[in-house]
Amino acid sequence: MPTGKLLRRNVKLAAFNTASAAQAEAMLRPCVDVQRWVEEIAGARPFASEQHLLDFARHAADPFTAEEVEAALAHHPRIGESPTARTAEAAMSRSEQAGLGTADATLAATLADGNRAYEDKFGRVFLIRAAGRTGEEILRVLRERLANTPEQEEPIIARQLREIALLRLQGVISP
Repeated sequence: MPTGKLLRRNVKLAAFNTASAAQAEAMLRPCVDVQRWVEEIAGARPFASEQHLLDFARHAADPFTAEEVEAALAHHPRIGESPTARTAEAAMSRSEQAGLGTADATLAATLADGNRAYEDKFGRVFLIRAAGRTGEEILRVLRERLANTPEQEEPIIARQLREIALLRLQGVISP
């Protein structure tokens, strides 16, 4: 890794480590709005390295309780819909979904139909880590998950939420 990039990462981690508790919590909340997770991480500072922070955050997120998942899902837009809010969380979501390729009207309509079917069956938005996935891949996974029972879906949703939180946390502490 070039020295400049390493230095910027160390500066961001140092800033996170030395921020007030309220500032650190504000940095973490857009990653996933789960108060327990936010407080545990902010309270465990300072972290010796980015990897130490990510490992701690992963551990603190496993498991998210059913109530924590429900609260966090209240902030997530439907896949294929770009959030319009001007919050850090909305900006992260827009960035994560940028590669979906929903300029394809057929794909966008099919995702919207799948989202509605998922919400009708499970009573919540379809959650998947969109970053690094194509629209077609997300649609395939959505169709597969529609065959799940609510009991099968619960751990999948929690795992996806953890992946999203950790991905967003990397963005907070990395340039």
